[in-house]
Amino acid sequence: MTRLLCHLASLEITSPDVEASSTFYELTLGRTRRRGLRDGTCGHEAPSAPGTNDISQGTPTDRGGEGQIMAEGHRTWTEEQIDAVLGRFADGFSHQRRSPLLHSPAEYGLAHEDVSFPSRDGVPLEGWFIPAPGSNKLVIANHPMGFTRSGMPTHLEPWHSEWAASGNGFEVDFVPDYVILHEAGYNVLAYDLRNHGLSGAANGGITSSGIFEARDVAGSVAYARSHPELRDMTIGLFSRCLGAGSTFAAMKQFPEVFEPVRCLVAPQPVTARVIVERRLEAIGLGGRIDDFEQRIVQRTGIGFAARNVREWAGHVSVPTYLYQVRDDVLTHPSDVQAMFDNIPVWEKTLHWIEGTTARWDGYLEFQRRPEPMLDWFTKYMVRPSHGARSGT
Repeated sequence: MTRLLCHLASLEITSPDVEASSTFYELTLGRTRRRGLRDGTCGHEAPSAPGTNDISQGTPTDRGGEGQIMAEGHRTWTEEQIDAVLGRFADGFSHQRRSPLLHSPAEYGLAHEDVSFPSRDGVPLEGWFIPAPGSNKLVIANHPMGFTRSGMPTHLEPWHSEWAASGNGFEVDFVPDYVILHEAGYNVLAYDLRNHGLSGAANGGITSSGIFEARDVAGSVAYARSHPELRDMTIGLFSRCLGAGSTFAAMKQFPEVFEPVRCLVAPQPVTARVIVERRLEAIGLGGRIDDFEQRIVQRTGIGFAARNVREWAGHVSVPTYLYQVRDDVLTHPSDVQAMFDNIPVWEKTLHWIEGTTARWDGYLEFQRRPEPMLDWFTKYMVRPSHGARSGT
């Protein structure tokens, strides 16, 4: 933690203007007009005043992901407009914009190696290995949809315009997470999922909500078990959002791969149907969820029923720590609660993050309050005797 605090202290901290200079385009009355974004953030604090970004109050405020359209109110849409909105939104499932890696462990004085290894089906995955000399413990980390191992530059365009209206217009830098893990005595392997970051393209570029990405999770564990310097290490997983759902799916598809894994920390897994419904509700199109599903099936061949993260959670086989922003405007607490209830192991915890509606705050929770997650890793990353699994 000391290296991280020294790095942060050396930075010049400034607060962004309330009126962001970025813009987004709103489709309305058959034409496109330019409208300024009101960011409403200061540092990493998301707006929480009633009516600003709380979808549960019926205020349509969300714009996120490829092709989503911001609306000022629940207006009457023409079928042509609806078709354009749903089509552009669905395009985000077939061609995910890649985020750049803007940060590296070197910024924080961490020695690291650039590594490449194959997914279960041979897709090349790129990552960092951050060694902790003298440690025999390894944490393998992945990331949410649209992010990379280094985070998401949501303070920059075009990502800012896509996310600021939902209270998520600030940067997420994941490298401080790796600093904390390193200083707690863990080796770290952080990698980009397929079709993200610097990893290879696969499956026509589509995002499958974990079906194909599960092969990447399995590949990361297999890489650790085959590497001469890593194969004898005790393994824990730090799987975020899409990475968490992909881990659940991998435990269903490839259960034998996870025999050496001792535990899982999984922030904010989400079901595709839930997050899409919330976003459509935000623009007054909540009743068109079936039309939207038809469009993603046309683009990807995969409907919501197949993207069943809740069902996959029933195959989790290791002690699991979930955490989630309770009032996240992009999801609903019942979604992650159902996943938690479905996890069959008795050593499990669900922690709710209060006082914010910004999903990005959930991704930053570890670097703000890492103690519960570090305690989880410490408790379960103990080498069992005679092959017995921890927590069974």
